[in-house]
Amino acid sequence: MTPPQAVTLRSPLRWLTLGWADLRYNPVPGLVHGLLLTAFGGLLLWVARDRFWLLAGAFSGFLIVAPILATGLYTVSQARQSGRHVGLAEVLALWRSGDGRLVRFGLLLGLAGTGWVLTSAGLITLWSPVPIQKPLDFLRHVVLEPRLGLFEAWLLLGALLAAPVYASTVVALPLLVDTAMPVGNAVAQSWRAVASHPGPTALWAVVIVALIGLGMLTALLGLVVAIPLVGHASWHAYRDLNASTGRRVGG
Repeated sequence: MTPPQAVTLRSPLRWLTLGWADLRYNPVPGLVHGLLLTAFGGLLLWVARDRFWLLAGAFSGFLIVAPILATGLYTVSQARQSGRHVGLAEVLALWRSGDGRLVRFGLLLGLAGTGWVLTSAGLITLWSPVPIQKPLDFLRHVVLEPRLGLFEAWLLLGALLAAPVYASTVVALPLLVDTAMPVGNAVAQSWRAVASHPGPTALWAVVIVALIGLGMLTALLGLVVAIPLVGHASWHAYRDLNASTGRRVGG
């Protein structure tokens, strides 16, 4: 078992290295997760390709709820820590268990995604000089607008709304898989971990966004690997962060 280590600005690289090792050791569950979530993302893109707000809502919801859908990967990393090799059956058992805590957490994340889409729509509709109806409209009149203002405000608002969601999930999700802790306690522990290590956790958030962004830029194909890599690495981030805040780490 790899023991937890002190959390520093170099920790995200360690987490990625350990996550990659987990993926190489037991690639099937991770790649299946990656393929299924990538296929789902591609379906969303095809259905909403010409309707900007539907596309924005679909992908915002997808990105926020995806960590819940990838929690099965924590089981793989947890098993490897104790020298076990698990297959898809063990991963699926997590979902068949019907853990109400994960269901409730998933619903809360879905509501958060919906809130962001509505807030974003209101901001763009209020400030944009022309109606934004298609993705190309958003690119032309918001992203590529030469005057400063709307796009920068949109990014800042998104960051402000995403930060508490990230702080609530970075430790809480694997903690719910690893222990029987109630959702409220797990979220509180996640916030403690972020508050105790603001630099490393902020850097880890940037790394996650960069990996998922790169995956999307490859016509979503890169997500097949990026999703399981982030999922496995997140387990190791949890172990180090949880240990550093003085709480028990299972597995």
